[in-house]
Amino acid sequence: MWQQLRNRFGVPLTMAIVALLGIWLIVMVLLPQWQMIDYSFHPSLLPAERGGEKDVWSLTNYATFFNNDIHLAIFFKTIWSSVLVTVLTLIVSYPLAYYLAKVATPGQAALCLLLLIIPFWINEILRTFAWYIIFAFRGPLNELLFALGLIDRPIRFLNGDIGVLVGMVYAYILFMVFPLYNAIESLDSNQIRAARDLGAGWGRTHRRIVIPHAKPGIATGCIMTFMLAAGSYAVPALLGSPGSRWFTQIIYNWFFEGGDWNQGAAYAFLLLVLCIVFVTVIMRIFKVGLGDIAK
Repeated sequence: MWQQLRNRFGVPLTMAIVALLGIWLIVMVLLPQWQMIDYSFHPSLLPAERGGEKDVWSLTNYATFFNNDIHLAIFFKTIWSSVLVTVLTLIVSYPLAYYLAKVATPGQAALCLLLLIIPFWINEILRTFAWYIIFAFRGPLNELLFALGLIDRPIRFLNGDIGVLVGMVYAYILFMVFPLYNAIESLDSNQIRAARDLGAGWGRTHRRIVIPHAKPGIATGCIMTFMLAAGSYAVPALLGSPGSRWFTQIIYNWFFEGGDWNQGAAYAFLLLVLCIVFVTVIMRIFKVGLGDIAK
């Protein structure tokens, strides 16, 4: 990487770029993360007690989490639900990405991409509120189903996880579509035509040619979607019910309602560890490295 930058920009500009990246990495990533980790190992104390004999590193905040059965259940539910959101988003995005990359004309692809992007010009909170209105007990979806005779009484979509799952798939679909589109678009179409000429069905063609080639895009999309879903607050807060709480809501409560930043930092660090583990697992499953994902 250094050699490529030096050949393209020269030594002085390359050194400036690397220095700026280093400053950004330290100030915006490493220092905040270290602050969070440091907070998580310290007890919550009054200002006058900080720096005193009680202000020592301990595992008290983590013990609080592991001894709380409700928070443990919400943590594992968040993992499972985030994985489900990732799988559903992949199922919806893969056919769309393949159509845009290999079937649609340039004009059709540009129009579809524009239609996908336009809603994201609106703030995520407003888009989530739109889904709240759609899923409301007397909302448009229930009225439509009732008019079609499919139901005889309104369905409470916001009483379980349905609203949260649909809202997240919609909110993060672009983060799956674009990596898949970029990966599939780089595949030589002659390989697909050759497979079809040799008698391979569409299922086998995708299984043996398209999907293996698109592995970096699939891995990137899954990582981004999972991390966004696991760290989401607005969607589960607006579209969820008391029985479908997200782990981020517990973190928010510790920080801003309980006022215990140390306990909140411990919970946030556990969520960070979860995301790192997921990234590692996905890279192992798809047998890709960071260089493949960054392409």
